[in-house]
Amino acid sequence: MFGTLRDDIRTVFDKDPSARSVIEVIFCYPGLHALWLHRPAHYLWQRKLYFLARWLAHINRFLTNIEIHPGARIGRRFFIDHGAGVVIGETSDIGDDVLLYQGVVLGGTTLEKKKRHPTVGNDVIIGTAAVALGPIVISDGARIGSGSVVVDSVPPGTTVVGIPGRVVEDHHKPVFDLEHGKLPDPVAEAIRLVLRGQNKLSERLIKLEDLSGLVTPEDELEEEKKHIMREFSQGAGI
Repeated sequence: MFGTLRDDIRTVFDKDPSARSVIEVIFCYPGLHALWLHRPAHYLWQRKLYFLARWLAHINRFLTNIEIHPGARIGRRFFIDHGAGVVIGETSDIGDDVLLYQGVVLGGTTLEKKKRHPTVGNDVIIGTAAVALGPIVISDGARIGSGSVVVDSVPPGTTVVGIPGRVVEDHHKPVFDLEHGKLPDPVAEAIRLVLRGQNKLSERLIKLEDLSGLVTPEDELEEEKKHIMREFSQGAGI
């Protein structure tokens, strides 16, 4: 038991650079409190003391603003960073060394009493406000970008972003370097591609008009196009 508690505290230091002391971690980390309250609630649930388990989970939610159903199974070295709004459903199954950020939802998609929530593998990171729905499998080493909605299983070692979530990177390397501001954006990539193609067509049309002696009319949308290009380029250039 004490070894597990030490692991929990060490995990906070490993995954949150703002952690400064053991006392601070013990008293000021609701993600840690939520995990510690979930364990006895899960123990009661396994022994079919359902009301007591739900009551303790309800207290957990009131104290931490993190909702973990007592039926959910959670592995070792699990950490919820800035945990407000996190919801973990009844049949969720979470592996070891998993990191969740604020607002993550592991939700169900059916009213049937069966496996209906995600299975999360080892060494997974799920970013802020990401939603995973249904009995899907988020495999070992996967990363889910902030705000993504994942409705299909995720292969090992991949990065998923967008609505619905799409695989945008396959790296197969340690994933605790997730930088939410640097994840690929498939929508922005598509817009950049369209704008590059449109620019090339415009340049060809201007050359043809010059060769034909035609006067090229002023492009009334030029300023709007420049604005959109700045919005989606994000320093990468188009």
